[in-house]
Amino acid sequence: MSPGSLVLLLSILGALGLGDPGPLEDVVIDRYYIPKICLREVQMGDFIRYHYNGTFKDGKKFDSSYDRGATVAGVVGVGRLITGMDRGLQGMCVNERRHLIVPPHLGYGSIGVAGLIPPDATLYFDVIMLDIWNKDDKLQITTLSKPEHCNRTVENSDFVRYHYNGTLLDGTPFDSSYSKDSTYDTYVGTGWLIKGMDQGLLGMCAGEKRSIIIPPFLAYGEKGYGTVIPPQASLVFSVLLVDFHNPKDGIFLEHLEVPASCKRRAVTGDFVRYHYNGTLMDGTLFDSSYSRNHTYNTYIGKGYIIPGMDQGLQGVCVGERRRVVVPPHLAYGENGAGDKIPGSAVLIFDVHIIDFHNPADPVEIETVYRPEGCNITTRDRDFVRYHYNCSLLDGTKLFSSHDYEKPQEVTLGANKVIEGLNSGLLNMCTGERRVLIIPPHLGHGESGARGVPGSAVLRFEVELISMEEGVPEGYLFIWHGDPPASLYEQMDLNKDGEIPADEFSTFIKTQVAEGKGRLMPSSDPEKVIADMFRNQDRNEDGKITPEELKLKSDEDQEKIHEEL
Repeated sequence: MSPGSLVLLLSILGALGLGDPGPLEDVVIDRYYIPKICLREVQMGDFIRYHYNGTFKDGKKFDSSYDRGATVAGVVGVGRLITGMDRGLQGMCVNERRHLIVPPHLGYGSIGVAGLIPPDATLYFDVIMLDIWNKDDKLQITTLSKPEHCNRTVENSDFVRYHYNGTLLDGTPFDSSYSKDSTYDTYVGTGWLIKGMDQGLLGMCAGEKRSIIIPPFLAYGEKGYGTVIPPQASLVFSVLLVDFHNPKDGIFLEHLEVPASCKRRAVTGDFVRYHYNGTLMDGTLFDSSYSRNHTYNTYIGKGYIIPGMDQGLQGVCVGERRRVVVPPHLAYGENGAGDKIPGSAVLIFDVHIIDFHNPADPVEIETVYRPEGCNITTRDRDFVRYHYNCSLLDGTKLFSSHDYEKPQEVTLGANKVIEGLNSGLLNMCTGERRVLIIPPHLGHGESGARGVPGSAVLRFEVELISMEEGVPEGYLFIWHGDPPASLYEQMDLNKDGEIPADEFSTFIKTQVAEGKGRLMPSSDPEKVIADMFRNQDRNEDGKITPEELKLKSDEDQEKIHEEL
């Protein structure tokens, strides 16, 4: 028998002299190392893989798998090993070590092996068991941990991203995705993986951890793989499924909180302000608007954001909280983004809608209370006093006139308040209360204002306290009828040919008191009269002469833009 045949016959060898036991009837077994955990013991018909040293009684080595740099593989109990080895390997566990003494009649008997083992030789083997499997074995899957919530599990044709540690059955590591600092990304059930992994990943949840033991015929079989996976090796994978998706997937929506009242839902072309947390499927945070203390502001349905979010924000309500799960082909694809979003990553956005509007939106006016018998309403150029509370649509209070001693005062149409508020105060009765929703293009625009975020929709609660009829734009005073024919003579009360400021003021007040004319409404009539006087005192000498006094209607005809 050749030395090569001997290797085939032996299969787990390693010998130390155990003394002279005298003539032996059977194999002597010394289990000098037994692992604490033994999931399986060698039985007849099992395929095993092991290392051994073989010596004679005097310690002289006659064979060793270690010297050849390769383990020995074979089947137990089918006559392919010497009888003593067949018996001595029964019941061994993976990683167990044994000393075996095989008497001649259970070894090579009176014939021996020419040039290698003499006749009637007792053989000593030192064996370590490395692998055990059987042709009837199936995949062994153990779930180590599983998320509490699992809406979906892996199916054939899904694309998966997972981390793994790969070892042989004896614990020898052969590969790890962690050492590469990158997940292993592939399709399931399409032949890109060994059969055992294709089967072992089915039914997993994102975030689940499994131990998968794969027999050789579902792994790399008789050929093994390179120098790291021997032929006929069982493989053990510890797998963490990071995420998965299917190329046919659309977005997945979960409505976390929807306001009871939702008068309007966002559509393509709307401008939306929202907060969000963005995570991977394993919970890793990759971005958050909250960390910047600033909403994310964008149009939806116009390609300014990833397609999945363009779709996921359709139909949202103000105040809604929504979870949007976006597959990679609707996100950042195979390349990912920066160092935070890996290639082929599924993204989860938890969004809170602060507000939205459309650039074509007008002011939205809701009349809360309108007094009966309301015949007189506000018009452009009227002077109004009103109370207001201003907030964002999420309820954040911004400003309130109630924080001050008196109501807000303004001349409508004088560009003293935002356009939307000015519009919302028109056609109101004294005592009327309204709620105004003002889009940013009629508010403070993209830039915002002190205390007002950019592109914010504003909510005003307004109550009209009082109003005074105004005067046309550019006028400080108007006559209720025709002005006096000899205006200068009547204004010159002491008939000295000049009109100083006090005389001018007395005349104007008299006209107002007699109902012949009215001043531009103001909280300070004296200032209005003083402005009128300065406009007429053209040479600024403190008095008005007949040449200086002009009605504004006359000045308009002469295209002089001064005013009375």
